[in-house]
Amino acid sequence: MLTASLLLAAAALTCEALFGYPQAVYRAIGHPVTWIGALIRLLDRSLNREGASFTARKLAGCGALVILLALTWGLALGLQGMLTGYAGFAVLALLAASLPAQRSLYEHVAAVASGLETEGLEGGRQAVSMIVGRNVSVLDEAGVCRAAIESLAENFSDGVVAPLFWTAVGGLPGGVVYKAANTADSMIGHRTKRHEAFGWAAARFDDLINLPASRLTALFLLIAAALTPALSAREASVAVWRDARRHRSPNAGWPEAAMAGALGLRLAGPRVYGSELTEDAYMGSGRAEAAARDIRNALRLYRRALVVQALVVFGAAALVIALG
Repeated sequence: MLTASLLLAAAALTCEALFGYPQAVYRAIGHPVTWIGALIRLLDRSLNREGASFTARKLAGCGALVILLALTWGLALGLQGMLTGYAGFAVLALLAASLPAQRSLYEHVAAVASGLETEGLEGGRQAVSMIVGRNVSVLDEAGVCRAAIESLAENFSDGVVAPLFWTAVGGLPGGVVYKAANTADSMIGHRTKRHEAFGWAAARFDDLINLPASRLTALFLLIAAALTPALSAREASVAVWRDARRHRSPNAGWPEAAMAGALGLRLAGPRVYGSELTEDAYMGSGRAEAAARDIRNALRLYRRALVVQALVVFGAAALVIALG
């Protein structure tokens, strides 16, 4: 089972790196995340009653999460059982390739650097608004750059490493259940009036299942920094050791601190979401004045970290096959 899961993760990683998620397929049938999102919206409308007590809505959110995970796990398990042989494995690999988002993450972050370089601050703000939830109208050029780099670090963990990790551990069901939980957190795991109670379970569960990937992501970035001229693996390791646990998120601090130290930047800190200031610790002790070239350096580090990740996945698969 572990051998099959590792091979599936390796095949999915290769497919996604080569092809991404084809736009023609997206236009025709959407994306697994859009299907999961539709189910989450249905559960939210059906179970999240505004007149109910805080405790009742919290319990309803727990039930919604159980339903979501059970349905997605059952469907993925059924597909994995049906798709056998070489042809079946190829279809499974294509399905699993829709879970990590290494290509699209690179493209979205690179668009911020391009926006700044060609259209100035407004172009950068427009591009970064596609990948962050904060109020971009208050960001200066350095703020736009830091936001893009922070998004790259955090989404490398929960958008690339985590779905691949859970696919390697649990096959297609493992990857799909992770993606369902992470999508639920992004949709309802917020401390708003509507979702503070109902989304509590989704947010806590997402924190739990991202623990392994956030640490792995920091390790991949540290190794990549050691392999990247002009970047500092030593400063990255210092920042992770000193700052990662101080982040308000139990997971985001690890990749953000590694990225900040490697690039010689200071990331995170207080940020504005809507009209509210959110306090947070700083990651790294470098300069705050980031520029488009720092986004390019972050993407260079990200590319090398992807290679490190691929070597780990393929190496683990080869080792398990050799021992088996």
